[in-house]
Amino acid sequence: MIVNALYHQAPDAIQSEFDWIEQAKLDPQKFGRLYNKYYDQIHRYVQQRVECVDVAADVTSQVFFKAFTNLHKYQFKGVPFGSWLYRIAKSEIYQAFRDQNKHQTSSFETLDFATFFDSYHEEENEENIKRLQLCLKELKVGEYEIIRLRFYEKQSFKEIGDFLEISENNAKVKCFRSVSKLKKLYFNS
Repeated sequence: MIVNALYHQAPDAIQSEFDWIEQAKLDPQKFGRLYNKYYDQIHRYVQQRVECVDVAADVTSQVFFKAFTNLHKYQFKGVPFGSWLYRIAKSEIYQAFRDQNKHQTSSFETLDFATFFDSYHEEENEENIKRLQLCLKELKVGEYEIIRLRFYEKQSFKEIGDFLEISENNAKVKCFRSVSKLKKLYFNS
């Protein structure tokens, strides 16, 4: 068994979790241990990305339903089961926003306006914030996601790359392009 050191579980814990997964494949009632272990952290992850408490609960439920019904497809890769759950959660969050025909929302009170437009000496006022919000809604989901991860959640490019399953350099390039597009939308509106 190869264990990726990037994740913070001891090899014994990962092996034990793998045993739980194999048991749950044979006896669906054993899935409860995995559910209990990961429910709180998956729910927190979803809650941070979705403003509505009810939608967050629905998405979290859908994550575990999909994991449960597709457990037979799960392939052990030497990392915690939570990695798979996070990928399902990311997909379900996107699906929830597509279903609601809107982009992901974040609290714009925490937006560091100068982070985006420091070289243009724009003032942070209500009109500029509203204009920026409209421009953010015009971005594709992936562009919005990378801006959110970098500027709202203050993640490093390495963390973004790991989360999006791309290289650190690719995360930098995608972030640069997304910010450039956002600036273009903003200054041409």
